Amino acid sequence: MDIDFKEYQLRCQLRGHEDDVRGISVCGNAGIATSSRDRTVRFWSLDPSDERRYSESKILLGHTSFVGPVVWISPNEQYPDGGIVSGGMDTMVLVWDLRTGEKVQTLKGHQLQVTGIALDNGDIVSSSVDSTLRRWRNGQLVESWEAHKAAIQAVIKLPSGELVTGSSDTTLKLWRGSTCTRTFVGHSDTVRGLAVMSELGILSASHDGSIRLWALSGEVLMEMVGHTSIVYSVDSHVSGLIVSSSEDCFAKIWKDGVCMQSIEHPGCVWDAKFLENGDIVTACSDGAVRVWTINQDKIADALEVESYFSQLSQHKISRKRVGGLKLEELPGLEALQIPGTSDGQTKVVREGDNGVAYVWNMREQKWDKIGEVVDGPDDSMKRPVLDGNEYDYGLDLTSVSMFDLIFLLYVDILKFMNTYSCSSVFDVDIGDGEPIRKLPYNRSDNPYDTADKWLLRENLPLSYREQVVAFILQNTGQNNFDLDPSFRDPYTGSSAYVPGQSSNKSASAKPTFKHIPKKGMLVFDVAQFDGILKKITEFNSNLLSDQDVFLNNGSFGNFLKDKKNSSLNEVEISRLGAIVKILKDTSHYHSSKFAEVDIALLVRLLKSWPVAMLFPVIDILRMIVLHPDGATRLLQHLEAENDLLMELIRKVATNPPLPANLLTSVRAVTNLFKNSCYYNWLQKHRTEILDVYSSCYSSPNKNLQLSYATLILNYAVLLTEKKDQEGQSQVLSSALQIAEEENLDADAKFRALVAIGSLMLEGFVKKIAIDFDVENIAKIAKASKETKIAEVGADIELLTK
Repeated sequence: MDIDFKEYQLRCQLRGHEDDVRGISVCGNAGIATSSRDRTVRFWSLDPSDERRYSESKILLGHTSFVGPVVWISPNEQYPDGGIVSGGMDTMVLVWDLRTGEKVQTLKGHQLQVTGIALDNGDIVSSSVDSTLRRWRNGQLVESWEAHKAAIQAVIKLPSGELVTGSSDTTLKLWRGSTCTRTFVGHSDTVRGLAVMSELGILSASHDGSIRLWALSGEVLMEMVGHTSIVYSVDSHVSGLIVSSSEDCFAKIWKDGVCMQSIEHPGCVWDAKFLENGDIVTACSDGAVRVWTINQDKIADALEVESYFSQLSQHKISRKRVGGLKLEELPGLEALQIPGTSDGQTKVVREGDNGVAYVWNMREQKWDKIGEVVDGPDDSMKRPVLDGNEYDYGLDLTSVSMFDLIFLLYVDILKFMNTYSCSSVFDVDIGDGEPIRKLPYNRSDNPYDTADKWLLRENLPLSYREQVVAFILQNTGQNNFDLDPSFRDPYTGSSAYVPGQSSNKSASAKPTFKHIPKKGMLVFDVAQFDGILKKITEFNSNLLSDQDVFLNNGSFGNFLKDKKNSSLNEVEISRLGAIVKILKDTSHYHSSKFAEVDIALLVRLLKSWPVAMLFPVIDILRMIVLHPDGATRLLQHLEAENDLLMELIRKVATNPPLPANLLTSVRAVTNLFKNSCYYNWLQKHRTEILDVYSSCYSSPNKNLQLSYATLILNYAVLLTEKKDQEGQSQVLSSALQIAEEENLDADAKFRALVAIGSLMLEGFVKKIAIDFDVENIAKIAKASKETKIAEVGADIELLTK
């Protein structure tokens, strides 16, 4: 096997993106296009003053959420300088003219995030989490079909003209038109990235950590295993080299199935692509685009190389954790100069790149070294294995006797241990020249069962049982552990004995959450009725004034007729006052009734008043639907006529929408969730409703942000109850968009996060959420200064475990 290979070195770093760089498109010799979580697409051209570097030449603004797939349209008559097609979390496919940097087409149709784009003889083919492929021609949708039963993560076009898709259902599918001609089965998890391997077949990258090369017949020609986490992308070069990128912070270069080089990055590597000359471009979560080369003339100068290694070093330090805390947050050795306060008090300090545990010896008034504390191996190392099982991290107590261990079981030697670890292997040195003993434990195991088996296997006294159990529970963060009622001691057949409790005590060990799932609906039930009536009276006076002007001018056309029909007389204004009086008296909602003329009057105003004057009328509608009789009577009007509510929603969304109309109408729709008689209507019109209000979360108006987030939360509750998986997926996408927004009202973000967590309790939606980086959203939320946001972030993080 010929494995002649030159190592890649840093050529340049491109900085400009303000968040994770998610996608790369190599635009021939013209430059590089990149997409980002910062909602932009950026185009980079070769720097004429330094052939090693690229400079940012265009920023393409138009997406309202993070951008993923991006592809290049080579120059043609329509786009002389070429074009860009991008897809985002906002469900949009946008087409850009590189000459002007302007958006020229907006392709709307997908219900969830756009994950892949392929060009097919002038057509655009897009894939989405909504499980569909859509074909667009000249800005219009010409074809759509469900290609998988789960989220589609990627689509590519083969030289033969066929399409290939990869999906969360773990398969690849080969398409001739909209007909599936072959399904490729072999990966054990989501297929995330695809590429063509010239004259050989198809490359796939998977969440199972592997890369596969498939013949078009479906045969696996080669499997490449080396990444220690999700593999996000794969690409090939005419030279036969393959590059892959991964969550493990490495881009790996492969030749003939052998990993020739691993290029470490200061963050997750979302994408990697070959330039035509064989150089490699990588997209990193630290916001940088990097180019790597084997050409000695193009290697970055010493200053930039030093800068890169400094970034790498800082990242590794920030990632290293000791007992669940960042290494850099531990105190240094100077902390040992402070005497302990009690015998057996423990302290973990930083010694170089390690965390070391010490215990206070009261008799000798000194800190005794216990041993090094370590979390799991970093991503570049294999996890420890015991009896054929893998475990996530271990504790190395290299100088602890068995006596010391039992003593330390009662103190907080590892109080910093990661609460959310799922499994562990404890290395215990019992002294006297005996070999290291392994104490393995998985979070799903019963600790009493684990303790008994370990003590018997190691020929240690069973009297240590409770101490070992306490040690396991303490050091895996299970402070509130309740024994599973189904547990039976494997040696006695009885329930486990827990000191201080009766032997028949039983409880559930299921995880508990602070804020999820959300039960019940939220509504906006406070109204300034006097202000509403005053505004309606003011607008009515304006209508009457317009009418008088036209009378004086002698114009008696249709305009005058419309004004006359829409304005209110004194009796009708009095009726509005009566409606408000009923709405104010909430204590009699169970018995008060509306006259039919009251609802008819409200419907007439909603239909006939000018759009700019609608918002106070909509505000009365918002309160009417909270009243049992009012909600029922309004529903009768909906069923008897054309859909008044959808007509109203479309009307207030007319560009440019009036913020007051958006606010009152989104709250009115949100209040419909109070009455189950509207549930079918809300499900039926879900897509259009969410589409109309989708821009609300990015509005500077905090009230509008909160109202939209509440609408999303109510939909999450309803669709979970109805077991509507398609609806849950769409609402999850909307909730993730809100959670991604930086300048967001705290209450709005909280409600969006609660919606995400509540939806994730359903297994189907949980997988989609994890595929789309909900763990990062949870991590950011946990760091919030807002207590309730941090708490729901912890709920979501626990769900992902």
